Amino acid sequence: MLRDYILQNWALVLILPAFAISLKTTIFLDKKSVKRLYILIAGIFLLSVVVFLEFNLSDMGRYITERTILMAVRYSATPIIVAMILFTLVKKVKWFIFIPAIVLTGTNILSVFTGIVFSLDESGTLHRGPFGLLPYIIAGLYGAYLVFTLYKRCNKLYTEVVPIAFLAFAFASGLFLPFIFGKNYSHMFCITIAIALFIYFEFLILQGTKKDPLTGVLNRQAYFADTEINPDRIAGLVTVDMNGLKEINDNQGHAAGDEALITLALCLLQAERRGQSAYRIGGDEFVMICRDASQKDILALVDRIRKSIDETACSCSIGYCFSEEKNKNIESMLREADRMMYTEKYRYYITSGKDRRKRSNATAP
Repeated sequence: MLRDYILQNWALVLILPAFAISLKTTIFLDKKSVKRLYILIAGIFLLSVVVFLEFNLSDMGRYITERTILMAVRYSATPIIVAMILFTLVKKVKWFIFIPAIVLTGTNILSVFTGIVFSLDESGTLHRGPFGLLPYIIAGLYGAYLVFTLYKRCNKLYTEVVPIAFLAFAFASGLFLPFIFGKNYSHMFCITIAIALFIYFEFLILQGTKKDPLTGVLNRQAYFADTEINPDRIAGLVTVDMNGLKEINDNQGHAAGDEALITLALCLLQAERRGQSAYRIGGDEFVMICRDASQKDILALVDRIRKSIDETACSCSIGYCFSEEKNKNIESMLREADRMMYTEKYRYYITSGKDRRKRSNATAP
């Protein structure tokens, strides 16, 4: 039986250990994400064993009760794995994302006795109950939400959109191909997800040289590199600096400060539109480059950032510079945007009564 499993799942046997080794050597992911990916690897392997056993029993034409239990496990495990992918890849997603998958698991267990999701007759033929499509619907909703959230929070660059599109294709194939190829595709589902995850992980590693590992926006090196690319198209800069980060670190700890920076970065990513990119260039300092933009576009961007920040517990100061003729160099645009931002920061510290962290940079209005 072990020989048959290896022959049927040889690609999976190769890729899962390679994935685990890559996780062991990476420096671009935090420990929590790495642990969750290890759990995913184990989950995909166990699901492949369940699928193998289920269809082996099917070929024997016996063991109806055992097959029914294995089907309940398979239909439950698939949405849980997709939910775990969502929980792992998307920052600030809470544990209750698993609730629909847990409810589905209870429904599948109930179906073993009632057939409300699936049942097997005495000949071993599968029959779908009134909730027969529920496992696919739940898994599909998880996959759609994952792809939507990854796209919404990415920097809209080609190198980030392509792996998200690949992941979307893999999940779509997992949903629709079983209806086309039947149980033959069920053997391929685990390797499809494993390959999609591994390729997405490798893209993340490649992006690690350009992205800030904490916040997910582009990093300082990417900022300097990107300002050298078609600088004549850069119409404006927006500078954003978090207010009170030192106070958060001192009073609540650096973990709370990191969470605040992640929240601010998500607000910037949500405010982005085509031609706009966010960068973290310092501890609490962010810059957004706006290409081929009008002054109206830049003001609209600033307004979106403020509205998004207002929905959180964070506070920030914002400045911007617009070059109508696109004839200002990056350094002068950054200085102009910084002057506006520090003026706003000065007002914040005056009105809030808190100590000003950047006395040397702030200027009175």
